[in-house]
Amino acid sequence: MADSSIQSIVISAPVDRVAGVICDFARYPEWTDAVRGVEVLEEYEDGYASQVRFVIDAGVLADEYTLVYEYAEDISRIEWHLAAPSRMQQAQNGSYDIGDNGDGTSTVTYTLEVELKVGMLGMFRRKAEKMIMDTALKQLKQRVESLGATD
Repeated sequence: MADSSIQSIVISAPVDRVAGVICDFARYPEWTDAVRGVEVLEEYEDGYASQVRFVIDAGVLADEYTLVYEYAEDISRIEWHLAAPSRMQQAQNGSYDIGDNGDGTSTVTYTLEVELKVGMLGMFRRKAEKMIMDTALKQLKQRVESLGATD
């Protein structure tokens, strides 16, 4: 059983702009260091991706897997789970909760639970999770804020 890790970051952009970057899976390789390839396999009727295949290489963790996505009606919550076990992962569940701070900024809370197929000491796993989540949130913030209000 995997433990959940949670981290948050404030981004200088409204909820819809943050959600737009998160949901633009095809562009992940442009701004996410570990993502080498992305393919949207299925979409819902509204055009949001329902299944997305990822190829990642994060140094110690290189893998290929498919995530199944669900969205809150107002797009303030984006959640996912692993469609089937991959080479490295037994399970993955995660979410982005995007809160409007009322001042043109949003707080993004990233929750992630990963169960690896290979054993890893708890302290090393927690350090790796923190590094992965920290990097993901910082890269998301940089991407959203670099796009500005006109993109």
